[in-house]
Amino acid sequence: MRIYVLSRNANLYSTSRLVQAATQRGHEVSVIDYLHCNIIIEEGNPTISYEGHDLPKPDAIIPRIGTSKTYYGTAVVRQFEMMDVFTTAKSQAIVRSRDKLRSMQILSGEHIPIPQTAFSSHPDHIKNLIKKVGGAPLIIKLLEGTQGKGVVLAETQNAAKSALDAFFGIKANVLVQEFIKEAKGCDVRVFIVDGKVVGSMKRNGASGEFRSNLHQGGFAEMIELNKEEKRVGISAAKALDLQIAGVDILQSSRGPLVMEVNSSPGLEGIEAATKVDIAGKIIEFIEKNAKHKSMGDRVHE
Repeated sequence: MRIYVLSRNANLYSTSRLVQAATQRGHEVSVIDYLHCNIIIEEGNPTISYEGHDLPKPDAIIPRIGTSKTYYGTAVVRQFEMMDVFTTAKSQAIVRSRDKLRSMQILSGEHIPIPQTAFSSHPDHIKNLIKKVGGAPLIIKLLEGTQGKGVVLAETQNAAKSALDAFFGIKANVLVQEFIKEAKGCDVRVFIVDGKVVGSMKRNGASGEFRSNLHQGGFAEMIELNKEEKRVGISAAKALDLQIAGVDILQSSRGPLVMEVNSSPGLEGIEAATKVDIAGKIIEFIEKNAKHKSMGDRVHE
């Protein structure tokens, strides 16, 4: 099969591992910088040009779209979808997962447990927002934030009010969420491929840090999930129509709570913690689901 990994950097761990796993299984794989793709819209003939040449139609794509490039990246994925190319992540699913508010609404509508969450656009409603999530301490999240950036812990009522006043003052969109104290700065990443859990790890925050993101200095270790954590992880990915997903769960006194569903989860932390060939699982998923087409011309080097 011909497989394209849509990524801006071929040297990133996740990208290079996917290339390695596909190559080892005898596939032709190329890393395509989606920002260099030109979308050609023509009646009945959707195409993509790349670096001045028409891009040969692949059997499958693996989108690794950066959060800040979601709009253009998903437009490229959508064009491949119009070309009847199999994708490991649908464009609409990527868009929904990147919108923290929309994803919380979808999960809530599917009766998937989440932290108590509130959203408003008016500074006059700050007191009510704080009350609705159980008061301070509480979490404030920028809707556009990623990898733990744009997340604030407000430990007191006054700190929460001051932070929200500041965010509203600069017209920022923020979610207010209850703080799960018993999680102790840790969360669980559940890695889903094709509706099944293929790996899980507990991410521990750095000393004095309430965020567990590895990019913020945290560390990871393998963890065995209980039945409910597996069910919630699988259900969350399904709710957002993601065949491949990293579901982040908080272990609370009332059971697992979904904090976020990542449509482009990194492989480095999960493979290191679990020693599982996650990249290989993703290629196996493609082999099972993609329609194999003729190889045609190779992508322009």
